[in-house]
Amino acid sequence: MEAEFKDFDGVYREFFPRLSLYLKRLVGQDAEDVTQEVFLKVSAALPGFRGESTLPTWIYRIATNTAMDHLRRARPVRTVLEINEIASGGQDSEDATEAGLEEGPALDTKLIRKEMNECISSIVDGLPENYRTVLVLSEMEGLQNAEIAQVLGISLDTVKIRLHRARARLRKELEANCNFYRDERNELACDRKVILL
Repeated sequence: MEAEFKDFDGVYREFFPRLSLYLKRLVGQDAEDVTQEVFLKVSAALPGFRGESTLPTWIYRIATNTAMDHLRRARPVRTVLEINEIASGGQDSEDATEAGLEEGPALDTKLIRKEMNECISSIVDGLPENYRTVLVLSEMEGLQNAEIAQVLGISLDTVKIRLHRARARLRKELEANCNFYRDERNELACDRKVILL
């Protein structure tokens, strides 16, 4: 085993930012607690890491299993998947106004993007757990299908099937719930459809 695999401090520095964001996408506001739990497990298991998979795959598998365990324990708490950072840097419109930011087109654009992100996030959040997980690992974390298979402990074919179905389901939900159009700057935008009862 290479010495770098035994260096927990190095592993922590390298993976903490990525895992924090990944877990936030899976478990929402509980991400900090789950991240700490993951690194406790990594610390305890690192001396026994045999290198049968890559270090990132091994760590993502621990993180994914810990997140899934947390979600099973914490139900009915909903998870949140953030598609993009909110253009306002996490401040809502009142905070932005209070902070002295300019009003006008730039603020309007930020508010529209924030609304779109919240809408899309809620749709992704509503996907079944197995679809949401493969989407996050593939689209947000950039893992290859083979790595996702190792992280989730499933076959490569199952990963491909879940990704295909997850993307199709997401597309269907977006089409059912959103009206897409191009704004005055020719950027893609959407509005939530109003459903009349």
